[in-house]
Amino acid sequence: MASAVVISILLLLSSSALAAVSAVPYLNVLTLSRQSGAVPGRSDEEVRILYLEWRVKHRHSQKSLDLDEYRFEVFKENLRFVDEHNTAANRGEHTFRLGMNQFADLTNEEYRARFLRDFSRIRRSTPQNISSRYRLREGDDLPDSIDWRQKGAVAAVKNQGNCEGLFGVTGMLIMPLMVSIGSCWAFSAIAAVEGINQIVTGNLISLSEQELVDCTIDNHGCSGGWMNVAFQFIINNGGINSEENYPYTGQNGICNTTKENAHVVSIDSYQNVPSNDEKSLQKTVANQPVSVTVDAVGRDFQLYDSGIFTGSCNISSNHAMTIVGYGTENGKDYWIVKNSWGVTWGESGYIRMERNIANSTGKCGIARFASYPVKIGASLHNNPAAVPLLPLPLRLPSSSLLPLAITTTPAPAAPHAAASTSRTIAASFGSSVRSRVPPAATTTSAAVPKTTQSAASQTA
Repeated sequence: MASAVVISILLLLSSSALAAVSAVPYLNVLTLSRQSGAVPGRSDEEVRILYLEWRVKHRHSQKSLDLDEYRFEVFKENLRFVDEHNTAANRGEHTFRLGMNQFADLTNEEYRARFLRDFSRIRRSTPQNISSRYRLREGDDLPDSIDWRQKGAVAAVKNQGNCEGLFGVTGMLIMPLMVSIGSCWAFSAIAAVEGINQIVTGNLISLSEQELVDCTIDNHGCSGGWMNVAFQFIINNGGINSEENYPYTGQNGICNTTKENAHVVSIDSYQNVPSNDEKSLQKTVANQPVSVTVDAVGRDFQLYDSGIFTGSCNISSNHAMTIVGYGTENGKDYWIVKNSWGVTWGESGYIRMERNIANSTGKCGIARFASYPVKIGASLHNNPAAVPLLPLPLRLPSSSLLPLAITTTPAPAAPHAAASTSRTIAASFGSSVRSRVPPAATTTSAAVPKTTQSAASQTA
């Protein structure tokens, strides 16, 4: 009832705004309107009401009740695309459906720019610890399906939001930057750690993505990162804090080392699944949730709603998620993948992606860069089908960090933290609060050297 009242008010107050245009040039609106035209089978009034209903649900934080004509045209074009796809799905031409989710008023270009990390210019460091632990061997008998959600090893779906960076490194200078890319790497890594911890201990604890964003110096916070680097941080740090004690803020912050040192969950090592090997990936997922990267740039992925995703994509790695199971439906194999875009995207925050395709890289490159945390005893608890093997020795690449001479003036600390007005990178390690800026290239006997990335790529 309340929603209907709000929509009625929106319709009344937005009538004067229909002839107006937002900050977008008028020509762009006209061009988009001509391109989209009317939505087949829907009246203009019906589409307008759908848009206002959508705004109440997905843009409730917006104070203005005026109708954004440009956003309406984008919404209308996406609605036409969704309707056409779903009509074809009704004819049996697709195994998945699209929907008007939170990205429905974004063009595909806007969605890609805001939520994905294009790192085609950056190369991931060569993994040093590829494991044969879960490589599929002749005679292996894997379960036909597994869903770690049903086994209690998957926490609630979270929402990374539009993560914004407050710091950046440009050349040899520390610059204040506002970078809006994403923290999906932190959510992917945390979901994998939450899973293996529950499998080993029986306790499902929601862990802190924000600690990884703030404190994993060899990653880049909201500007992207790698899950194996996040795993190495947790190892070096002796563990990670809970979500409750170190909550997510959606922006690069100051590493609170007091909270950083309040460990509630630890891991022993991490391993990389053999690349381009879906069978070994399946064996790994049969034992625990696994962090993966995918190409998520497509419009099909942006507006995915349900079913087994077989949409268009390539093998670029621009988004990170976590595989939490697999299965088969109507003869088609699929992965169950947990995303970090909230419950209004996909199947309540999950996507089922086609499995065992002809391309060895897997659907959307899902089998290229898979990794998982190791916690001793993982194969012996809550999973009788698991393989009780110890992890291989961890070998780390050599470290290559910024020199000592860099001096930075950090952004203002959070109210609960105190920071000096100026410090060297080396000195920043001595305080209880530090900015997420690379440290001096020093190590201590108490910690394993951090993994680094030589011109390394990151995911959103």
